Amino acid sequence: MIDTSIFQDKKVAFHTLGCKLNFAETSSIGRSLTESGFRKVKPGEQADVCVINTCSVTDMADRKCRQAITRFTRLHPNAFVVVTGCYAQLKPEEVAGIRGVDLVLGAKEKFDIELYLNDLHKKEQAEVHSDKINAVKDFHPSCSSDDRTRFFLKVQDGCDYYCTYCTIPFARGRSRSGTIAQTLEAAKLAVSEGAKEIVLTGVNTGDFGKNTGETFFQLVQALDDVEGVERYRISSIEPNLLTDEIIQFVAQSKRFAPHFHIPLQSGSNEVLQLMKRKYKRELFAEKIQTVKLFMPHAFIGVDVIVGTRGETAEYFEDAHRFIESLDISQLHVFTYSERAGTKALEIDYKVDSAEKKHRSEQLHQLSEQKVHAFYQSEIGKQAHVLWESAKKGECMHGFTENYVRVVAPYDKAKTNTIETVVLKDFSKEEDVIALTI
Repeated sequence: MIDTSIFQDKKVAFHTLGCKLNFAETSSIGRSLTESGFRKVKPGEQADVCVINTCSVTDMADRKCRQAITRFTRLHPNAFVVVTGCYAQLKPEEVAGIRGVDLVLGAKEKFDIELYLNDLHKKEQAEVHSDKINAVKDFHPSCSSDDRTRFFLKVQDGCDYYCTYCTIPFARGRSRSGTIAQTLEAAKLAVSEGAKEIVLTGVNTGDFGKNTGETFFQLVQALDDVEGVERYRISSIEPNLLTDEIIQFVAQSKRFAPHFHIPLQSGSNEVLQLMKRKYKRELFAEKIQTVKLFMPHAFIGVDVIVGTRGETAEYFEDAHRFIESLDISQLHVFTYSERAGTKALEIDYKVDSAEKKHRSEQLHQLSEQKVHAFYQSEIGKQAHVLWESAKKGECMHGFTENYVRVVAPYDKAKTNTIETVVLKDFSKEEDVIALTI
């Protein structure tokens, strides 16, 4: 039994790096700590405990995590500092060596954080509690809502794919999820907290139900009947798991938005093979065509990695031409980073840093062209905008069902409401393309 009396009125600060999954999990951890007696630190206050949830998808992510930890220890010099997340799981001793860190928790331990907070005095040497990743078998439903209009609902965790460039299976373990019934309860809780839009998130979202005997399609069907949700988005789904039945269901769904985020990673079949991806580019092209057949107005975002080992100049040019031919809306471009323990290090051919940067710039330019063309196609159409709370200057922004960013004069009363509008013209908001009404 935990003695929670020591937590009463203790102030806790949170900082999250990385993916939507991390934000959902930080919210879950925060809710647990609040129920135990903590309260979230207010601006200007000194925290008693700092919880930093880290990412480790690239070397740059590791560096940002170290910088964030150092910054928080300076902002809250007397706080008990807890570091968890993927960086803490993959490199616990490295994290423990950062000045000011008191406690390092791995993937299994982070959801039982109260068990490790029995003494909140600063430590001369950080404690490390990090079980082997193959021991991580539990699934913890999580949903983030802090200061957001959109809620991010974690429906799946872990991955069994072991792509050659990726450390996620080592940081998050095997693919697993809760049941449909448990996920529906989490969605209903989000609705009770004001959620109008819920984004389904996971490491390999389409792999939902692998450990429960259910399927992602069955989950989508069940969620569509939850009252009170205006719209869902599927945050990311592997092309080999995006079935035609899912696409056709979304096209006629009451609540699922015509918006897909589909990882491609490379438009070269040779590079896809080196990456150990589970599809060829021809399948990817078929999926794009099917989406557009049933939903011509759908927004399609695509992840691409540049500069991986084995990506010769010829392979990149081939990939660029293929991506250019796709009827997609936006690219999310990532520069390859060497990760210890991955099979990619066994590939001889390396791309130098300058060439990686050049290739990244080319794909970012292509992405801008794709976004501009998609937005141009939406001008003059009627759409439904969910307005977000943030105020920037005299404006606020929101997103249509097919993920067009829209700006309008700020009106606090519109926050978290859906308005029917007609999209008029282009606007630039902090170098981000948007449309006006």
